[in-house]
Amino acid sequence: MRQEDLIEATVAVLKRSETTLPPWVKEMIKEASEKETSPIARSTLAAILENVEIASSEGVPLCQDTGLPVFYLEVGRDIRVPSFLEKAVAEGVRRATKTVPLRPNAVDPLTRKNTGDNTGQGMPDLIVDFAPGDCLRITAFPKGAGSENASFLSMQNPADDPLEFVASEVAKRAGRACAPVFVGVGLGGTFDLAPRLAKRALFHMPGTSDLELALLSRINEIGPGPMGLGGRTTALAVKIETALCHTASLPVAVNLQCWANRSATAKVGDEGWSID
Repeated sequence: MRQEDLIEATVAVLKRSETTLPPWVKEMIKEASEKETSPIARSTLAAILENVEIASSEGVPLCQDTGLPVFYLEVGRDIRVPSFLEKAVAEGVRRATKTVPLRPNAVDPLTRKNTGDNTGQGMPDLIVDFAPGDCLRITAFPKGAGSENASFLSMQNPADDPLEFVASEVAKRAGRACAPVFVGVGLGGTFDLAPRLAKRALFHMPGTSDLELALLSRINEIGPGPMGLGGRTTALAVKIETALCHTASLPVAVNLQCWANRSATAKVGDEGWSID
């Protein structure tokens, strides 16, 4: 694997993820618009769809908040992990910040000093899994502050109903997370594992189990609707990831993503790279 190939693939997936939505995301927004009975909600969803088309046709970011650069890396078990992996992805972020362009969002948590290129300590955020195959798959998943700030973790009592807790909390928070939202839920594990499960759940949308569909329905029953202005569609999809937990604990984490569920994937291998 060439370092330059990984850099170019990083730039390409950032460009696509910032300027277009995956077809399934657009279809879910369109279906929600057709089902809405509230004129305000229909108008809001129509404006979102118009925004998506303009961004795609003009090659500009979907939102002024181009987010923090988060990447999901699926590393083939048959490849040798390159020593330049983190360095190459970071360089791709620097180039994309200039060329897409991306708003410089990465700041020091205490001084608030901006790095200017969306890289630095802890950035970009790389979430790594191993998978079958002889290539590396890199998925860009830009994460804006509105939905990230509305995400949450709670150490619940094992006797509590975690799904009712999730439904009520998402309904409270979704309006400021640019609803309609996508809801990633992490149940179980430990204090730090539950949020990682919740973020991984967002990569594996949409959920189709009876439990996920029931939670989606409950959120939409009590939620504030698109942009908090009323309507039937507070959430578009729910995905739940679980892990075993201690008998005395019940970690519950939710990672929200706004309607702009942005992502794009490329494959990188010995023969070069290609975007999916």
